[in-house]
Parts: sequence; C-alpha cells; structure tokens
Amino acid sequence: MAIKAVKRPKKTLCLPKIRVLRETMHLPRKTFCRLIGFSERAVADWECGNQAPNELAERRLNELQRLQEGLMAVVKPEVIPHWINTPNDALGGLKPLEAIERGETDRLWRMIYFLESGVAS
Repeated sequence: MAIKAVKRPKKTLCLPKIRVLRETMHLPRKTFCRLIGFSERAVADWECGNQAPNELAERRLNELQRLQEGLMAVVKPEVIPHWINTPNDALGGLKPLEAIERGETDRLWRMIYFLESGVAS
C-alpha cells in the first residue's frame, strides 16, 4: 500500500500587497523595513506568505501605500529610492526616510501638497 503525498496549497497571505508596494516604490527590503518599522525577517515572512502582518503592521503598510500614491502624483516611481534617502532642505536637512522614522510623515504630506498645487511653501 503506497502512501500518496498530499500537496498543500502555498500560503499567499499578503504577498501581492506587500511585495507589489515595495517593488512599485523601487525600494530594497532594508529601506522598506525602515519605512514601516519592522524587521527584514518579518517582511520576508509576509512576502512569502509564511505569516500575516499584525494590525499595527497593516496600518503602517496602508499609510505607506497612501504616501506612495501621493508621491507618485508628483515624482516618477523610479526616483523615490533616491529621494527618500537624500537629505532635504525642506525637512531641515533630514532625509524623508528619517522624517518617517521620527513619525513626521505630516511634513512629507505638506511637501506633496505644495508640489501638487504648484505653490511655493
């Protein structure tokens, strides 16, 4: 009597949302992890479908997705990695990544607003 191996369906919990967001922003995983405040291991697990993000992670991912949509209205997606890692005079010399890490995302939204409106800040 032969035992048949049963194939289990591969988990795909959050793979599309997280990986697509990261790849659309052209960000390496390390930078992406800094933006959302979670470890590379956690993000890798989410992308592989091994684990689902918790509620806090989901909120941060949603916030980052909104920010990405706002940024893409004023800059090309392929420019985002350079922009996010470059000190910015409008942020007092902080990199946008550092402003996000400090919880000062509102400063980026203000910048996006002025860029969209064409009004100098």
